[in-house]
Amino acid sequence: MGKKRVMVPAEKLDLSTVKYEHEDVQAPHLTGLIFKLFVRIVETPVIGSLIISSLKKQNKVVEMLQNTDIPEAPMFKPEFPPQEAEPSCVIVDDQGKPEDRVESALKCLPHYDPASCWSGDSLPSFRYWKIRDYAHAYRSKLVTPSMVAEQFISVIEGCNYHKPPTPLLVSFDPEDIRKQAADSTQRFEEGNPLSILDGIFMAIKDDIDCYPHPTKGATTWMHKVRTVEKDGVCVANLRSCGVVLIGKANMHELGMGTTGNNPNYGTTRNPHAPERYTGGSSSGPAALVASGLCSAALGTDGGGSVRIPSSLCGVVGLKTTYGRTSMEGSLCGSGTVEIIGPIASTVEDAMLVYAAILGSSREDRISLKPSPPCLPVLSSLENANILGSLRLGKYTEWFNDVHSTDILDVCENVLSLLSKSHGCETIEIVIPELHEMRTAHVVSIGSETLRSLNPDIEDGKGAKLTYDTRTSMALFRSFTASDYVAAQCLRRRIMHHHMEIFKKVDVIVTPTTGMTAPKIPHSALKDGETDMQVTGYLMRFVVAGNLLGLPAISVPVGYDKQGLPIGLQLIGRPWGEASILRLASAIEELCAKSRKKPASFYDILKAK
Repeated sequence: MGKKRVMVPAEKLDLSTVKYEHEDVQAPHLTGLIFKLFVRIVETPVIGSLIISSLKKQNKVVEMLQNTDIPEAPMFKPEFPPQEAEPSCVIVDDQGKPEDRVESALKCLPHYDPASCWSGDSLPSFRYWKIRDYAHAYRSKLVTPSMVAEQFISVIEGCNYHKPPTPLLVSFDPEDIRKQAADSTQRFEEGNPLSILDGIFMAIKDDIDCYPHPTKGATTWMHKVRTVEKDGVCVANLRSCGVVLIGKANMHELGMGTTGNNPNYGTTRNPHAPERYTGGSSSGPAALVASGLCSAALGTDGGGSVRIPSSLCGVVGLKTTYGRTSMEGSLCGSGTVEIIGPIASTVEDAMLVYAAILGSSREDRISLKPSPPCLPVLSSLENANILGSLRLGKYTEWFNDVHSTDILDVCENVLSLLSKSHGCETIEIVIPELHEMRTAHVVSIGSETLRSLNPDIEDGKGAKLTYDTRTSMALFRSFTASDYVAAQCLRRRIMHHHMEIFKKVDVIVTPTTGMTAPKIPHSALKDGETDMQVTGYLMRFVVAGNLLGLPAISVPVGYDKQGLPIGLQLIGRPWGEASILRLASAIEELCAKSRKKPASFYDILKAK
């Protein structure tokens, strides 16, 4: 008796009674032989269930899902109220030609002179080549896509001899790259490039179909039970724009981790510090972009998997609104928290790629009724006024809950710069029930992942998964049908809280992660690891984007005292990609001079 907890209806919650609770995950950090032994124990029917049950109780999961009366009805996928149109934007046709959308995005960008940058005039100490730089070099015949292809292939083939090894791609075909590059070179010679993206090199995360490469999800067996016969929808859109698709990028196995650790193909190293993780699960895409080997890449984001590695590697990661891009042709196409989104070296490149890939599926157009996609006109005279009118929501206690004060100092400085340079107002907000949100998210993504993998796991493939994936699966198997429904009731409740917040502010601002890139334990390279404390810090601020389907972007804003990148996250209203892209572009400009060259960087455009 006395265990039952009753929640008041969300609309009646008194925010003055809300107290922030620091998340302190109760779980052991294990690697090596002890980790392998632990996994075997938790997979046993009786003892394993007792261990998982104990861990769930320690982390208040049972209290939240089974002992709480939640008055809201379930929301089984994000449902959004109608949204107002965003100002100074261009509406694009998400069912039209990708090339036309990319052309519209190009016209939205501010003036830029690639010729002066190519010659080295007025350059900051370090900058990434933009997509517009590549296009200028190709059109001016300074270099060809085929020449860039040879530089790229040389670097990738040399990665196998690095100490430590740098496993960036899990599927790579030099001859296919040469053919795509040759076709692009011919189009430029004939004066008929398909778009500004023609000849641009991009990687595809290994859970998105890119024909003829297999899709493995960085497992050792997925390609044996699931064949790839064509590109995923987003990849097909890029190919129609002339993108050179370089292969399948490494990732945390099946996306079930936040570090990028992968014993199957090797763990991708952070270009800024090779002894540290990239973050995950889109580890390969972020590392490829950060090291200069491609302008952009596609990742998937079901629990921060685009934003976390983008932050840790010092690049831009855009998580679109749930349903804004088609998930057809991906391993996570049937879930309610995942999206496909771009990772890029600059905000404008993320915007160009976003324009190419956006387009809701028929099912999502019917059920979600998305607002028409639009792009911010960054070149307009109104842009400064719109930036000045933006209200930024900051939940200070949550914002401050980071592992290193360096993150806090850098992110606070950016907000101060936005206020001084653009007049942006920061408004204090309160976000209730953050622990409940995290619990609802892990139950949702875990149950949906288990459902999609169950047929193969029951067929004996489960034993071939890495030990950390098997640990996650043991947890996911413990969730019941009532747990899943309770999580969806929480989703509706937490959606209400956020929609109320967005009546007062335009964007919610947080650090992207609660810590910078963690070190890779040597003992974790062979068999992986479980470290829920690190996971807790890396996922601290990202979950709302996934559980509620909100758009969010991570922008690099500085470095800690060890020279490790720090990202600032902007969370927008439903369908509000234009607003967060506009603000991200302004932040990028304010922080441009502080950007540092990664320790592992390759200039494949202007190689000497």
